[in-house]
Amino acid sequence: MAQNTPLHGAHVAAGARMVDFGGWDMPINYGSQLEEHHAVRQAAGMFDVSHMTIVDIQGGQARAFLARLLANDVGKLQVPGKALYSCMLQEDGGVIDDLIVYYLAEDWFRLVVNAATREQDLSWIRAHAGAMDVAVTEQAGLAMIAVQGPEARAAAVRLLDAEQAAAAMALKPFNALALGDWFVARTGYTGEDGFELAMPAAEANGAWAQLLDAGVRPCGLGARDTLRLEAGMNLYGQDMDRTVTPLESGLAWTVSLDQERDFIGRDALLAQKQAGLTRKLVGLILEDRGVLRHGQKVVSEAGEGVITSGTYSPTLQRAIALARVPQAMGPSCEVLIRDRQLAARAVQPPFARQGAVCDGILQA
Repeated sequence: MAQNTPLHGAHVAAGARMVDFGGWDMPINYGSQLEEHHAVRQAAGMFDVSHMTIVDIQGGQARAFLARLLANDVGKLQVPGKALYSCMLQEDGGVIDDLIVYYLAEDWFRLVVNAATREQDLSWIRAHAGAMDVAVTEQAGLAMIAVQGPEARAAAVRLLDAEQAAAAMALKPFNALALGDWFVARTGYTGEDGFELAMPAAEANGAWAQLLDAGVRPCGLGARDTLRLEAGMNLYGQDMDRTVTPLESGLAWTVSLDQERDFIGRDALLAQKQAGLTRKLVGLILEDRGVLRHGQKVVSEAGEGVITSGTYSPTLQRAIALARVPQAMGPSCEVLIRDRQLAARAVQPPFARQGAVCDGILQA
């Protein structure tokens, strides 16, 4: 049986269409997925992301532990509240999960990892903590609401007192505040500005109702997926997994290889880089009419590839995708859709962010 978030009753009462997602009963939409998507690009929308897993790493060796665990370098985190995006890798460089790590104090870091990978992530983290001076604590009692869009921050700070609201509005992107039982991060998964708010589960329904009163539109997982794909953001389990490395998943920027830090997977990534990559992740825009979907074959002069994520883009008003293709593939290719090869063009994501199509993305 699927698990329920603290906001499950609110979703059902609002008439949301519910689906199983990673073992959780979650809203896919509340009516019009298209309108939900546009609400985030143009105003403010909110998502129940309480299914995400929050893990605190605390202790005297917290930084040293994460320096070994993560491909990106937590040494970059020197100011309390600063956040870092990273992958957690196997020894062979395969991606166990992607996550955000927040530096709250020298003996306290917070990780937010994916819902579908919760058990494997916790097992991996605890196994590698070993005898180090760290405590690994899942914060299962917290709910989380993502408020996203150009008007999102102004709406979200209504949940805070005046002093807290001022501090939250002063946050720079990819920074966070610990406010007692609440946690406010200027992060998201949509390509828009906004906050991700963690709070005690008992306070989630009140916060959700206040955001509704402030005019924030409830949005489901459907809009979250089209928004993140327009923003060129990977989805774990589709665009990367244990069978691929960050280097062939468009995530080389999240890997710190420029020092002697011995993180899990480092040797494999160095060997892959030295040998030369054979695959890469690119964005695709369909030049013909049709819909791009996960699993469709990409055909090019350099060889075949596969679409990892595909959708109709409400902002571009055409089909877009991420695809893993041969390293040598140029901008021209075709996608096999129902036994027809339709023309497509490879581009550098993101496709759209901050309410608009990215510069040059639709140019020939």
